[in-house]
Amino acid sequence: MKTVSIALIVLSFLVGAFLSSLDPKVMNWEWFIPVLLLGFIGAALLKRTQHATAKANAHSSGSIEMLQGALSRIVNNLSEVNTNKENLPTYEARFEIDRLFREDLSDFAETRETMRHVFGLKHYADIMSSFAAGERYINRVWSASTDGYVDEVKLYIEKANAQFRDAQERFKSALAER
Repeated sequence: MKTVSIALIVLSFLVGAFLSSLDPKVMNWEWFIPVLLLGFIGAALLKRTQHATAKANAHSSGSIEMLQGALSRIVNNLSEVNTNKENLPTYEARFEIDRLFREDLSDFAETRETMRHVFGLKHYADIMSSFAAGERYINRVWSASTDGYVDEVKLYIEKANAQFRDAQERFKSALAER
């Protein structure tokens, strides 16, 4: 289908160029408009084929399962940290963040585009909005830990926990609608 789409686009361009070169002053619109439409049809088919291929690749590579697992581990680890935040030494919080979240945050960020293909742009934006806010709060915890701000560490652990839980709920909702 990709080859047919590209052939339609190329054919449309070549025939359109030929038609426009026949007479320098007058365009034969009865021929040119259908040729132009043929090019648009080819472009639409190409876009559709690329989207279907990306969606199939996302499913076959297990990316959705990887994203779900990473998000689940982030939420579970953050819930545990949030539960024990009173016992967490402020200056040690940054090391716990690196140990518990670095790999999962990185994995999720690297494969996030899969969600766009599988769930659509709206669900992708909703999930990533919450995820990005949670990630900013995690980074704020790290910075507050470095600076020794006890209250900020505790506050932003709670905020990050809420954002990642929201991202996980949105992910589950998008998965159910698929």
